[in-house]
Amino acid sequence: MMVLCAALMAVAQPKFNERPKLVVGIVVDQMRWDYLSRYYDKFCDGGFRKMLDGGYSFNNCLIDYIPTVTAIGHTSAYTGTTPAFHGICGNNFYIDGNEVYCCADKTVMPVGSDNMKAGQMSPVNLLATTIGDQLRLHTEFRSKVIGVSYKDRAAIFPAGHAANAAYWLDLKNRQFITSTYYMKELPQWVKDFNKVLKENKVFKELGKNIGLSAEAGHITVDMAIAALKGERLGQGDETDMLCVSFSETDVIGHKWSTRGEHTDEAYMELDKDMEKLFEALDEQVGKGQYIVFLTADHGAAHNWKFMQDNRLHGGPWLSESLRTDLEHYVAQKLGNKKPVVKGIVDYRFFLDHEGIASEGLELQRVKDVIIEYLRKSPNLSFVVDYEKAAYAPVPQLLRERILKGYNFHRSGDIVVAVEPGYYEYGSWSSSTGTTHGEWNPYDAHIPLLFYGWRVPHGASACEVHITDIAPTICSLLRIQQPNACIGRCLEFN
Repeated sequence: MMVLCAALMAVAQPKFNERPKLVVGIVVDQMRWDYLSRYYDKFCDGGFRKMLDGGYSFNNCLIDYIPTVTAIGHTSAYTGTTPAFHGICGNNFYIDGNEVYCCADKTVMPVGSDNMKAGQMSPVNLLATTIGDQLRLHTEFRSKVIGVSYKDRAAIFPAGHAANAAYWLDLKNRQFITSTYYMKELPQWVKDFNKVLKENKVFKELGKNIGLSAEAGHITVDMAIAALKGERLGQGDETDMLCVSFSETDVIGHKWSTRGEHTDEAYMELDKDMEKLFEALDEQVGKGQYIVFLTADHGAAHNWKFMQDNRLHGGPWLSESLRTDLEHYVAQKLGNKKPVVKGIVDYRFFLDHEGIASEGLELQRVKDVIIEYLRKSPNLSFVVDYEKAAYAPVPQLLRERILKGYNFHRSGDIVVAVEPGYYEYGSWSSSTGTTHGEWNPYDAHIPLLFYGWRVPHGASACEVHITDIAPTICSLLRIQQPNACIGRCLEFN
């Protein structure tokens, strides 16, 4: 009897080098964790509920750095590390004093379009490898890795350096494009897809505002399925990877916040897109032959007017109006003639080091005066000099997230934390909308679901982090973790 049991166990155990045919990574932009329970009863059986009822949910997944923004979130999920190591410090930031868009690259050209602004993109500023990079390295570049999204940054950073392709929408010309970083000409299947897309009635009507419609999600999932079929992903001898990011939820959230018919519709339609993707995966790859993970790049605060109307703490933090008064205060104290602040981005102050030096001022003295002023400002909980963050008088949780989000060359000089319920009110949020970026649970608590190959049904309330995704997938694939990975491998208990 013992011999028979041992034999059965041997049959049940997978071989060490067994892998799924395909890995699918899904990031839903600006999806709060509580949307899973809020919409659960309205979800169809084949979308989100397919993952919740048949897969594994980590219900306490947190982003363990600040700021919590799109480019960083997508990058951290796929690299298993934070801005301190992967170098993507925001959608926009400064590198040694020079302002950059996270994936802008003037050394490459658009492919599939003449739109230079939309097409000159690559992972040029990414310092670490991704899951896809490690998969390509492990298989001597035989595996295929493809990224697809409405946003360039949401397609490029998940796919990584060694990806076969990343495709994003050129809103001006209403088509998916890429850059010469990946190829010289679009594959025929992309050209065929773009011909059909040109005739999309909703896209024709909305144009550059397509992101405010659930149609953007439909377009994204159709492109992802086209890539699945056109590249025959999961059909070869090696494991392939498809990285899909849904961005319309973020555009809609910035415009209409976390409540109301627009947000409700966005998630109901996204649920249908998920069902459509799963049906295509079952048909093209086979049930049980692929593994899917789903997460978000960040969450979102409730609209501050909504909070106040319901007698809850919250409000706007107006960084631009603050800036004028700050510069006046510094000039009165130090006698400088030129502004000392180059920019305020994602609650971080980037100072003009060269300008400060040219006026004979000490950088530390300028920082001290700025911090002195900010500590007198309303609705700020903490003000921290990045270089002194390791011993700043702030709670350990916040200190650790500040340090993980800090890259010496790219993160600026001073970071602030606003009071709970407050957020930066400006270009990224409307009077009816919202934004994100801070450490609080509404921005940092995100979904993390796994489904498919070797994934049991279950859930865990243990604290895990966005940086744990990459090492977990790499462990399942029996490949090395990304080269700056700091996350831990999760267990499905």
